[in-house]
Amino acid sequence: MLARTSLLSKTLSALVSTTLLASHVAGQSCSNFGVASSSSGCLCPPGFGGSNCSEPACGGTIFDGSSRTLASATSGGFPNLTASDCSCSSGWTGTGCNVCSTSSACQTAWTTVNGNASVSDGIAAASGVNDTMVCNTQPTVCQVNNPTLQSLFPLQSDLNILRTYNSSLSPLQNASGTLLSPNGSSAAYAQLFYAGVEQFSCTASPCTQSTSSGTDSWTCSNLQCACFEGTAFCGGVPSLNLDGTINALSGTLTVSCDSSNTCHFQQEVLNNLFGSSGLALQGCVFGECVSQAVIDSSNTNSTSTGSSSSQLGGGVIAGLAVVGVLLGAGIIAIIWGSFLQRAARNKPFDGGAAGGISVRWSDVSYFIPPSGALGRSIFSRRREINGEKTILDGVSGSIGPGMLMAILGPSGAGKTTLVELIAGKAKSGLFSGTITFPPLAAGKHPRVAFVPQTDVLPVFLTVREALVFAASLRLPESLSEERKVAIVDAVIEKLGLEGVAETRIGATDGTGRGISGGEARRVSIGLELVGCPDILVCDEPTSGLDSVSAWRVVSVLKEVARGGGGLFGAIDGEKNNGRGVAVICSVHQPSSRLYHAFDSVVLLAHGRALYSGPGGLAPAQHFKAIRDAEVAQDSASEIPEYGEGYNVADYLLEIASVAPVGLFSSSRVMESNINESQDLSGPSTSPTADEKPVSGADVEALSSRSKPSQSDYATTFFTQFLVLCGREWKIIRRDKTLFLTHVIAASILGVFCGGLYFHTGITIAGFQSRVGCLFFLGSLTAFSSLSALYNVVEVRSLFVRERSNSYYSPTAWLLSRILFDVIPLRVLPTIIVSSITYWMAGLSPEASRFFKFLLILVLYTLAMTLWYQMTYAGFFVHLTSIPPVLRWLQWLCPLKFCLEALSVNEVGSGLMIEDTLQGVPISISATVIMELLFGFDPNAYYRDVLVLFAFIAGLGVLVIGMVWYKVREQR
Repeated sequence: MLARTSLLSKTLSALVSTTLLASHVAGQSCSNFGVASSSSGCLCPPGFGGSNCSEPACGGTIFDGSSRTLASATSGGFPNLTASDCSCSSGWTGTGCNVCSTSSACQTAWTTVNGNASVSDGIAAASGVNDTMVCNTQPTVCQVNNPTLQSLFPLQSDLNILRTYNSSLSPLQNASGTLLSPNGSSAAYAQLFYAGVEQFSCTASPCTQSTSSGTDSWTCSNLQCACFEGTAFCGGVPSLNLDGTINALSGTLTVSCDSSNTCHFQQEVLNNLFGSSGLALQGCVFGECVSQAVIDSSNTNSTSTGSSSSQLGGGVIAGLAVVGVLLGAGIIAIIWGSFLQRAARNKPFDGGAAGGISVRWSDVSYFIPPSGALGRSIFSRRREINGEKTILDGVSGSIGPGMLMAILGPSGAGKTTLVELIAGKAKSGLFSGTITFPPLAAGKHPRVAFVPQTDVLPVFLTVREALVFAASLRLPESLSEERKVAIVDAVIEKLGLEGVAETRIGATDGTGRGISGGEARRVSIGLELVGCPDILVCDEPTSGLDSVSAWRVVSVLKEVARGGGGLFGAIDGEKNNGRGVAVICSVHQPSSRLYHAFDSVVLLAHGRALYSGPGGLAPAQHFKAIRDAEVAQDSASEIPEYGEGYNVADYLLEIASVAPVGLFSSSRVMESNINESQDLSGPSTSPTADEKPVSGADVEALSSRSKPSQSDYATTFFTQFLVLCGREWKIIRRDKTLFLTHVIAASILGVFCGGLYFHTGITIAGFQSRVGCLFFLGSLTAFSSLSALYNVVEVRSLFVRERSNSYYSPTAWLLSRILFDVIPLRVLPTIIVSSITYWMAGLSPEASRFFKFLLILVLYTLAMTLWYQMTYAGFFVHLTSIPPVLRWLQWLCPLKFCLEALSVNEVGSGLMIEDTLQGVPISISATVIMELLFGFDPNAYYRDVLVLFAFIAGLGVLVIGMVWYKVREQR
């Protein structure tokens, strides 16, 4: 009960207790906005007279002028038409008998006052034509009909309106003491009578008239109103004093009337109190006396006013400008991208030979600083950092084209780190040493392909589609589609994947059906081969495979090493064009058969190389010679003896596990001899001692080639976007479960939410339910968008792998994700749940309101973030109640702008609150309740639209920046 009393006080306060102004009446020499005249005292609007125009007419006709009978004052001090028992002559009606009801009444009244004088005398352009007086129908007197006012003022209220469009055409211009317009222009006068007593009067000038769909509207500017102090509306009842509110009315006045005798008295304050239609007037009586000549002249010369055209507001123009700029930028980007794509395709193909490149690494070391020391080491080139962990220590080696190398060693020996450094992968530690690629000049980098230990593949694509995708992005656009397909076919044949070429890859972790682990490993190799690399680096390609699958993988690698660089030449039909590719593999524990497939071997232990040289039995012979030398010196040897027929790989791992200290010095001698004897198919570029870099160089210097710039991509941005969109479309078509789940869940939630707020009423409680429904939709949209986080995590590993191999730009990937993830899986479900809820809840039935409602929710879906949304949306706490030190945070909350725009859109349809509080019927605009309860700005819709657009743009830039600089491969 307390809450209802408080709300009633607020409602009545909005009606009757605005800032009080001094009464205009007391300072006027002429009431009812009459004009002082030296000859007759005051010129009064028709229907008023007396010395100061304060006495309404009582009987007579409007042509009587200053001689008309007036109502006398009663004991209350104010003239009272009811108490004066005023009666109208035949043919006249309305308050003060100012409205004609028959044509003969006008002619009779004119003749009585003016005799045989012509009605046309003094009327411009009407002389000599039909001057018969007629009664034209125009709204003049109406009864005020508003439940709230009627509950406060239960007696009859009448509003008398006089509108003059052209005073020179009115027969009343010759009536004595009569004022039609204060300055000769169009004008409107209005007086409110309560129980026969005038309460206040208003005037506005100039005015314009328009007609649309049977509704006649007058719009007048410079509105002024004056209260008669002491009357019922203006202080007669102190608790209901409207004096300040009425005297403060200003701005534009609009009076619109339809064919059902219903009019609306509209002004900004009244519209806020009583709805967008203003104060409703019913039972209106029409009639004005006018010469037939004026009517004929008006019908001949005037043009149809039609419906008035409304100008677009600043917010609408700004919003349209933003949308136009975005659309224009999008069109320009498409045209420019298409132009660049065509130019790239028209470039002559500069050959496709690959391979023929050697790799030489010298004194390569890699360190991981202790926690907190890495940030300092970036700016200092010091190698000595207390507590650092050494992963590689002065490792050297080399491999020529056409050779297959195995890097062996126990777990933790540094195998993966070495192959990643050779492949140029970004590392988080510190690097020293040199890696060169003879015969390329210093600073030049070949195409190095890297196959990681874990297979990260697109689950929903077939083997052929995955390879075609890689070929479309990693091969030059100047190469025709036919030749790219031929390359893919050659890779499939070389890898022995013909039987599964049209099979979906599926989950490679065993959670879903698809290809086998060995086939997945060969697909990973194929994704790198389609780019025709010069060097192929594989991290444990046989781990997790059975012996047969492992042998197939190693056989493929050996075939690639022997002639994998000639894919282009083979397709052109050229013979013997295949050039050897240097293939480097880290291998954990190969079988004897696998071991003997490798041409050279590097054995690592504790980050140092125990052996680097030819494979086969050469390593065993090398360590046997060292052991024999130690035994010959009559000293016990820690090197185990090699048994005939024993797996050499197991023997080497056994030695690496023991790793006697003496082996490290002898291994350096071995490395030196091997490097001098090996032919690297090009001039030696091994640096001298003076050319070696300073120890402690950041690994980023070595891995700079792994950071792609736009020039590193084989295709243009537009091509990247189109190819990515093609893959996303295939995934959506094949993974219907995800899409259908979102749609079905949205439909169920829409029915639930619509049932919860089914046909909300127009009471105050009902309005709170409407805003609650809008808040619920905003919150539901926010939480539903959380599913995007899981989806991003799911595809992140694939994106990181493809980005590190320069498939595409992160921006192209983000745009394709927006088009094929955000729209079908976020925006479309939002539209479904919102549409169902909107119509079930009985929100505004206007189509324009519905689409503006959808626009806000779509924008909010795109800009959604969950930081401090609930508190600062204005639903749980009034915005003005937030402490000033925290109030600024509301401007960082998208839900605040979403809820405000949805609420403003709903009340903007003219929603009226009709309720009863403590027995008092209330009929008031929902705008007032919205401002009182939530503090929302009624004119903020388009501002909120622009703010949501700004959120989208700002968050989009931040996301792109985060993806560019944070979501990258870091090993």
